[in-house]
Amino acid sequence: MSENLIVPTMAEMLAQGKQPEVLFWVGCAGSFDDRAKKITKAFVRILNRANVPFAVLGTEESCTGDPAKRAGNEFLFQMQAMMNIEVLNAYEAKKIVTACPHCFNTLKNEYPELGGKYEVVHHTEFLKSLLDDGRLTIEGGQFKGKRITFHDPCYLGRANNVYEAPRDLILKLDAELVEMKRSKANGLCCGAGGAQMFKDAEPGNKEVNVERTEDALETKPEIIAAGCPFCNTMMTDGIKNKEKEGDVKVMDIAELIANAQDL
Repeated sequence: MSENLIVPTMAEMLAQGKQPEVLFWVGCAGSFDDRAKKITKAFVRILNRANVPFAVLGTEESCTGDPAKRAGNEFLFQMQAMMNIEVLNAYEAKKIVTACPHCFNTLKNEYPELGGKYEVVHHTEFLKSLLDDGRLTIEGGQFKGKRITFHDPCYLGRANNVYEAPRDLILKLDAELVEMKRSKANGLCCGAGGAQMFKDAEPGNKEVNVERTEDALETKPEIIAAGCPFCNTMMTDGIKNKEKEGDVKVMDIAELIANAQDL
């Protein structure tokens, strides 16, 4: 990473006899997908700015197993999970933060019965706690008065009841939060959950992500805010499908905050 980001690994921390405050679980999308890497970098810039002692697993991090489990391959899921749990427990990880709701849900709800018990928070919850504790300050800046709608990721919202943290952050930017008709517990999936991200669409009249993008565009937003790399991809593709809407941006909450701060 060329922009002087400080990203220590757990192995480096251990060698210095230190334990980070949080382990940042990057996830497959955040590591390999070019668009999602920008979210990862934005979040790291915020952690650096707030002086949060954090570390990543680096090459020791492997897929949580979410896609395997959702696609029905329980055996592969358990193999992947056990490998990760072994690594996490060896480092005595206590608190994990991740920008991917799929990783978040799997680590939080499915690892405990396999021996992986950690405090797991989504990056929007962690960012809110940094603001609440005064470790980070954001004044609206370039987003002041902008119309922003938030798309609830299924695995963050309906699966884990995290609705307020991302919205609180949008409001802290002095932006105008506009809600879609289908939001919070009644939100509509972007179409990528349940391992659908990795397979071709099935026959039908309309792609789910186009339907969801239309929900968002009804609010006449300047920005569609997301809290999940999969949702980000699906909504971005949805915007491309509506060519005349090309000026609507899809941004992760971490990017909004990093940009408001000009980090």
